[in-house]
Amino acid sequence: MQDFIRIHEDDNVAVALRPIAKGEELTVGQYQVTTQEEIPQGHKFALKPIAKGSEVIKYGFRIGFAKEDVPAGGWVHVHNLKTALGDLLTYTYEPVASGLKETEHAYFEGFRRTDGKAGVRNEIWIIPTVGCVNSIAKALEKKAQKLVGGTVEDVIAFNHPYGCSQMGDDQENTRKLLADLIHHPNAGGVLVLGLGCENSNIPVLKEYIGEYDEQRVKFLQCQDVEDEQAAAMELLEELAVYAGAFSREKIDASELIIGMKCGGSDGLSGITANPTVGAFSDILISKGGTTILTEVPEMFGAETILMNRCETPELFDKTVSLINDFKNYFTSHNQTIYENPSPGNKKGGISTLEDKSLGCTQKSGSAPVKGVLAYGEPVKVKGLNLLSAPGNDLVAATALAVSGAQIVLFTTGRGTPFASPVPTVKISSNSRLAGHKDNWIDFNAGRMVEDKTKEELAQELFDYVLEVASGRKVKAEEAGFHDMAIFKQGVTL
Repeated sequence: MQDFIRIHEDDNVAVALRPIAKGEELTVGQYQVTTQEEIPQGHKFALKPIAKGSEVIKYGFRIGFAKEDVPAGGWVHVHNLKTALGDLLTYTYEPVASGLKETEHAYFEGFRRTDGKAGVRNEIWIIPTVGCVNSIAKALEKKAQKLVGGTVEDVIAFNHPYGCSQMGDDQENTRKLLADLIHHPNAGGVLVLGLGCENSNIPVLKEYIGEYDEQRVKFLQCQDVEDEQAAAMELLEELAVYAGAFSREKIDASELIIGMKCGGSDGLSGITANPTVGAFSDILISKGGTTILTEVPEMFGAETILMNRCETPELFDKTVSLINDFKNYFTSHNQTIYENPSPGNKKGGISTLEDKSLGCTQKSGSAPVKGVLAYGEPVKVKGLNLLSAPGNDLVAATALAVSGAQIVLFTTGRGTPFASPVPTVKISSNSRLAGHKDNWIDFNAGRMVEDKTKEELAQELFDYVLEVASGRKVKAEEAGFHDMAIFKQGVTL
């Protein structure tokens, strides 16, 4: 196992891959370093003296300025490093060509829907129009488990607190997200459960849903019937018959849409897990597939890397708006743009937002940016897409599913049990976490600093994703976890 890593030849810091004691003598390339203090795993130490006010370089990019003189071998973290980022910036399009080439086809066993979409699960979804019927939805989920069998894999209620007492964009977001979920191909059947007096009632929601298969989507307004649970069970039984007629068939991997998200990152996330996902993304895209990168606040400080990979000037302009619109969202609520790293991030070795973002964007691989999506907007073009959504794990993962992701890849250095509306693959950045929380973690990318290359791990992850797409359950599914969270931005009445 490696003891440390210097990620880029221009870096003036290295990252400890194990706890390094004070006084250890290390050879890092041309540098001979004696550690001045204990360096925790995932944390940075200076390779040469860094003067106060000088740039600290990691990943080959500036991650901030030194707040004080840092000696060679000194621990570099929040106590002596500050962000170099400002507020709104002006950007210049400097396109970078991608060398990604097509590779041979790959396949998975999925469900072909009547609208032509491909699903990786055949579930029945209960989607409330308003939080007032959440308890009914959960009771129905429990009762309807008797319908699971054959090719019907689960019955799931996706509760949320919205659909009424909302205004403006919040109400619009709720309607768009619910409509998009109703069309998601992982659902073989959908029961839309309404109350009757809510703002986003069923007649209103139907305008957002548009055309739909009447055998696949059923509606029930609870105020209109005497016994809503009995009426709902009749509809769910009809949906189970319909969904049960679907079976898995061979589908080209070019029809996979995979969401990419990280959370609870540590100092190894940008070295192991995120680069593995980035290499996976390149493999899938080389086969004609699609990936979606989101959590815009965790692009701040690394946004120019993505901007310069935009395929056209128009996409560059949309990416600039993606970034600046989110910055304006922060400032409109009187919040600091660059106070993003969480306590868990900092404990794991991430010091500034640039540090976090440069690691986060490793998930995008090297493919050109082909699409830029608004929150709640479905994918329209194959390849790498950028999606507007916050960094919050549940909100962002839900947004990925709503935009069409059949599976979400979630990298983490700290661990989390959460799920999303679609299978959510947990990828650990370090082996300690993978061993400690085996009931949460599906794939260990921490092996990259032990006995595996990035390319080997990316191929393993690609093969694993094909298995998940073909029906293999991830740990969160085995535990029965299914979460959904809608982005709330404004006033609640």
